[in-house]
Amino acid sequence: MVSFVLMQNKRKVLLSDLKIGQKAVIKKFTSEDIFLKLMEMGCLPGEEIEILKIAPLHDPISIFVAGYTLSLRIEEAKYIEVDLIP
Repeated sequence: MVSFVLMQNKRKVLLSDLKIGQKAVIKKFTSEDIFLKLMEMGCLPGEEIEILKIAPLHDPISIFVAGYTLSLRIEEAKYIEVDLIP
């Protein structure tokens, strides 16, 4: 019963929700349209990422993934579901 309550309260976290310095692990993609593009750039499920910079108008964001820095539009980041690393 307790695990059911915890699962109910867990909300999905998107890469676009993270703040500078936060780390997460890529869980899945929510759009097939950019799935291949993001995977070619090193954004694979299970890969650890960190938010490095966010532009003044919140677009684009700079992330560290697969050993290099990658810049993503916020619209692309909305399609990446992640699990936060405490």
